[in-house]
Amino acid sequence: MAKIKVTKRKSAINRTKNQKLILEALGLKKIGQTIEHNATPNILGMVNKVKHLVSVEETK
Repeated sequence: MAKIKVTKRKSAINRTKNQKLILEALGLKKIGQTIEHNATPNILGMVNKVKHLVSVEETK
C-alpha cells in the first residue's frame, strides 16, 4: 500500500471546528510536524479537506 507524508504548514487559528478536528485526527499538532499515513480513501479525504493547511508527499 502506498504511503504519504503529511506536514502541517499553516496554523489552525481562525479555521472551522471541523478543520481543527481533522488536523487532530491526522495527528498534526504543531506547524512543521510530519506524520506518515497509509494512502487510504479515508486519509486522502481528510487531507483534501485541509489541503490549504498541509503539504503532502508520496513515499515508498
